[in-house]
Amino acid sequence: MSLSRRFFLAAGASAAGASLYGCSGLALTPSAPVVSTLAPGVARVRFGNATITSLPDGFVDRPLVEGFVRNATLPQVQAALKDAGLPTDKVTVPFTPFLVQMGGRNVIFDGGNGTFGAPTSGRMLDSLKATGLQPSQIDTVILSHFHGDHINGLRDKDGKLTFPNARMLVPAPEWDWWMDDARMNAAPAAARGNFQAVRRVFGPVAQTVERFEPGRDLLPGIRSLPAFGHTAGHTTFIIDGGSQKLMYWADTTNIAPLFVRNPDWAVMFDADAEAARKVRRATMEMVVRENLLLAGYHLTLPGIGRLTPRGTGYDFTPLTS
Repeated sequence: MSLSRRFFLAAGASAAGASLYGCSGLALTPSAPVVSTLAPGVARVRFGNATITSLPDGFVDRPLVEGFVRNATLPQVQAALKDAGLPTDKVTVPFTPFLVQMGGRNVIFDGGNGTFGAPTSGRMLDSLKATGLQPSQIDTVILSHFHGDHINGLRDKDGKLTFPNARMLVPAPEWDWWMDDARMNAAPAAARGNFQAVRRVFGPVAQTVERFEPGRDLLPGIRSLPAFGHTAGHTTFIIDGGSQKLMYWADTTNIAPLFVRNPDWAVMFDADAEAARKVRRATMEMVVRENLLLAGYHLTLPGIGRLTPRGTGYDFTPLTS
């Protein structure tokens, strides 16, 4: 069965009968989420019996060049940025891991850049301080995929684990892809850095890393969904707060004014652009159809908000307190 077909089957199953989002075909009427600001960019959102908090890790500015959007011209991309009131000579990419608290658990989704990214990144632990938690209090880390901006913050340059008491859950297809030595050795030398980063982060704890097949429940109230395309094992997650549900879609899109408004555009980081496009479309349709709250790693701060249709695409509106 193809990777993209597995996603669509999982999405279809979630919309039928006793589903992730409702029961007996009846639509939920979710209660309004409660939003509070703990520090600049650090927003806590309570939805039902769950809480999600953004943990901004900073950002990186990239000069806008032809090819950042693989299937749109530079003038088209510049026009989209201008329409959003943004500079047209660069793009600013935010990085936002998330803390989910429910059932007495403290769960981190994705691990940030640590000290391996741009000087403007690596701020996740500063953000965590605003929540009142220490890294030692995090009991679970769940990874959506293995790009460096999601994993490098899990282990510092001295080899120390950032969250020493946490179980580490990773998508099995992602693990299999990046841990394949033959694939790494066959890659051009310039492309081996991410393979090496994966080994630096996970190698010392490989025996204890828990690998899951996307599509299964990971913890009570947290379900994984296959969303392959951005990478071989890219995974999204539904967090069920009871009266309201939230999707963490990780890197389903990059910069919202470009890729949320234009879901058929492919960012240069997508490994399989067509599979990623299909998943992006299906995921967006699901978020709107099921009236889900939405969190995304590269969405406009605080990275938690609502998705609404806009022409042939969508708009992302961040929640504010």
